[in-house]
Amino acid sequence: MTATGTAFEVAVHAEATLGEGPTWDPATGRLLWLDILNSRVHTYDPATGRRTLRRTDQHVGAVKPRAGGGLVLNLRDGIGLLDPDDTFRWLHREPVPGRRGNDAAVAPDGSLWAGTMRYDEARGGGTLTRYTGDGTAETVLDDVTVSNGTGWSPDGTLMYYADTPTRRIDVFDVAADGRVAGRRPLASIEDGAGFPDGLCVDADGCVWVALWDGGAVRRYTPSGGLDRVITLPVPRVTACAFGGPDLTDLYLTTARVGLSAPHPLAGSLLVVPGAGRGVAQPAFAG
Repeated sequence: MTATGTAFEVAVHAEATLGEGPTWDPATGRLLWLDILNSRVHTYDPATGRRTLRRTDQHVGAVKPRAGGGLVLNLRDGIGLLDPDDTFRWLHREPVPGRRGNDAAVAPDGSLWAGTMRYDEARGGGTLTRYTGDGTAETVLDDVTVSNGTGWSPDGTLMYYADTPTRRIDVFDVAADGRVAGRRPLASIEDGAGFPDGLCVDADGCVWVALWDGGAVRRYTPSGGLDRVITLPVPRVTACAFGGPDLTDLYLTTARVGLSAPHPLAGSLLVVPGAGRGVAQPAFAG
């Protein structure tokens, strides 16, 4: 195992309350990320440094590119679509009082796997749901507390998932139709090391996971072994994703929420240049 505490750079100095969801958009050469509790969708162009900001009408837990252009949003009341002309419409609206959308990911078949959680983080109050491009919804897990990182192996045969309070990264087998079964632990986060939040999978099939209250991002091998730790001065690291034109830079979102004396970089978008080699992510088929 290797460890480092000095490999990161500041991509965007910000004070996001709950920075989340970094996603590389190859069509635009920009990184998408968001501030959930301030209902803001950010973009960052590493080639020019240009940034944009869009406010949403609801708390937004995830944003992903769509195959035909525009964005898909995991919002408080369901799944919304932003068309290329900036028009908003609902794909699937299902408001539940006290619940909001959280992390989401796009599967190899183009479906969106979107998580929810209750604002009070009540045990079992969240879900993980699969949405196809026509808006068909299928609940995959219905006893989730804080639905977070989801990702697939490079060959698409395994899916990784974190329900944060369990302190586990779980792995599923993926069938030919895209459905999952055989849930089992891949790795557990030990007491005092934080909680698993967002995750991504690299070209070697290793799983990178951000540690909330752990001040680090870790890489686990496909067999569950811990082989790399990047330590950070910000305690609440929320998610990670590979970006840049060659997908070798690891972007990290961070949060300030709940910290009595936030570190100056809490809420910023960080990057670890040359951290590894990512896998191109599919766009949502809707």
